[in-house]
Amino acid sequence: MITSLEQLQKKLNLTEEEKAWKESPQSLPVLITDYFFNLIDPSDPSDPLRKQCVPTCFENMSDGLETPDPLAEVSHSNGERLIHRYTNRVALLTTDICAQYCRHCFRRRFTGNMQGPISDLEISQACSYISEHPEIREILLTGGDVLTLSDSRLSHLISSLREVSPSLVIRICTRMAAVKPDRITDNLINIFKSFKTAPFYLMTQFNHPRELTPEAVAAVSRFVDAGIPAMNQTVLLRGVNDSADTLEELCNGLISARIKPYYLFQGDLVTGTSCFRVPLAKGLEIEKELRKRLSGLAMPVYAADLPEGGGKVPLCGSYIERKEGNNWIFRTLDGSYRIYTDPQL
Repeated sequence: MITSLEQLQKKLNLTEEEKAWKESPQSLPVLITDYFFNLIDPSDPSDPLRKQCVPTCFENMSDGLETPDPLAEVSHSNGERLIHRYTNRVALLTTDICAQYCRHCFRRRFTGNMQGPISDLEISQACSYISEHPEIREILLTGGDVLTLSDSRLSHLISSLREVSPSLVIRICTRMAAVKPDRITDNLINIFKSFKTAPFYLMTQFNHPRELTPEAVAAVSRFVDAGIPAMNQTVLLRGVNDSADTLEELCNGLISARIKPYYLFQGDLVTGTSCFRVPLAKGLEIEKELRKRLSGLAMPVYAADLPEGGGKVPLCGSYIERKEGNNWIFRTLDGSYRIYTDPQL
């Protein structure tokens, strides 16, 4: 485990931008698993995996448009841990700890602040809130990374939630399969298998095809074999995966690994992350090209989580050109045109 810039200097020939990084209130601590570090090409300062975990001085900068909480999670929170931004679902910040801190993290206001795992009182408060709001149908167990909790703590948390709402769909939001796949043990999977009520969904984050190692795929397969579907949320990152070729390889690799590409997220306006954000015009061009290359099963939804708590919206060009009477004129993916005619009513 690498926990400091000094350790990194012994293992990598750091660039000037990497050497100039300083830990600050808007940055995250250094934390890289040995497993993930060994996937990095040490001879390539622009290695896409390196960019995701080795900090640079750009993390200490802000472009003036960024905020620590662009999604307005704080104003939609009940207590410190429960976020209720959408009517039918909530997010529970189970811990601020991750196995590895991603330099593009959008929740840096909370993550890595040494608050630790959720307490019994906070679990009780969250359960009480959920029991009083029957419109809540889903919960995202997130953080931080929920799978940094001990097996016993995780079991207690799920038992508490199931007790107040047996029909609650639970999403396990984790990067663990990508950064520390050996955390996915038989005992962990047996915890989920012991609950026979509403389903679990595994929400992974693979951002580059090189992260889909045999170990990572095997870790996800343990969930899938236990009847827990896996869905992936990729972040579009400059210098990491901002090309149609890279994302095509990633999405096809995910499908082969029984992981559904779910979202491709435009970078949020989070303080210290401007170096990662891809211009929206470029993102739209990549989305357009991917739609030509990928099947519907392999195609993720390109989306942005809008500032000030505006919520997620899909980002894609409209293929409707115009309407003439009952005829809709569509532009095809290759640029030609077709007519779709409504029935006469």
